Amino acid sequence: MALSIGIVGLPNVGKSTLFNALTKAQNAEAANYPFCTIEPNKATVAVPDKRLDALAEIVKPQRVLHATVDFIDIAGLVRGASKGEGLGNQFLANIRECAAILEVVRCFDDENITHVDGAIDPLRDIETIETELLLADIQSAEKRYERLQKMAKGDKDAKAAAEEVARLLEHMNAGNPASTFEARESDAFQLAWREMGLLTAKKIIYCANVDETGIGEENAHVLRVRELAASRGADVVKICAKIEEELQGLSDEEQAEMLGSYGIDESGLVSIIRTGYHTLGLASYFTAGEKEVRAWTIKQGWKAPQGAGVIHTDFERGFIRAEVIAYDDYVKHRSEAACRSAGVLRVEGKEYVMQDGDVVHFLFNV
Repeated sequence: MALSIGIVGLPNVGKSTLFNALTKAQNAEAANYPFCTIEPNKATVAVPDKRLDALAEIVKPQRVLHATVDFIDIAGLVRGASKGEGLGNQFLANIRECAAILEVVRCFDDENITHVDGAIDPLRDIETIETELLLADIQSAEKRYERLQKMAKGDKDAKAAAEEVARLLEHMNAGNPASTFEARESDAFQLAWREMGLLTAKKIIYCANVDETGIGEENAHVLRVRELAASRGADVVKICAKIEEELQGLSDEEQAEMLGSYGIDESGLVSIIRTGYHTLGLASYFTAGEKEVRAWTIKQGWKAPQGAGVIHTDFERGFIRAEVIAYDDYVKHRSEAACRSAGVLRVEGKEYVMQDGDVVHFLFNV
């Protein structure tokens, strides 16, 4: 499973600059005017993980495969997008499959960069973004409700699902996000829920974009964003898109030196991915062999068969057992054979709960 993050924000808040920097792909034009991102931009980025690099140094495989993150950048939203203002909300469909939404808000003052609403106010921007996401969800739910009503005439399940969608619409029309809706158990409604891909049901990460002076300190704009996020149980990432852009093309040593000069120890890419894993409750495990050393993304709390299923569904169906070595033990003993001899290789069954950093070899029936 790959982590997918949709990047949203108002025009001229730095989200396309951020996209360029995060993906090292200069295919999202960054310009000082609204709506410079017309088509959605998507890029797949390797997840930086020093543990994977350490394992590769020990095993010396033919190839090293990182876990990946998909970033999708869409055109800037403005107030009234659901009614066609600006470029409208036509591109929101491109992030309905994303696991999380990164809301980029501008938290710096610069008279040379215009703001679509005339002044810097990140909380107002967040309200605008989330209102447009909610209105888009209402439109989606209304369409689903109409279809279910037509089906309900001869289908009891469709009728029950239609009633639930009606409750959902009432909930959202009152200004509430889909994430706070308590649905009754219904297979038909759960199917409708998944197909709608409601944006306000997704996890939100707030991204405060600051200037160079704000990266090492908490300005008033950032503090307001953090306070709002805390009240909603959401995570916040503070980045400087301009610095991230300047990091591109530098060696690892040069990047570390530049980040250190600003008093930070990790890039925006690492910070956003780390926060995304935390927000979504994700973890990584590793497989290590002569052919490849590879990182795999799983949900925290998954049991061994589910973890095996990420590699291939046959692994989950035919799961027999898992041979597990903790990352620290593998690095200490330097090989699977040495870990076995030292007694730190464990044989686990179907009830084993996967741990972040496990180095695993699965055995299964074909």
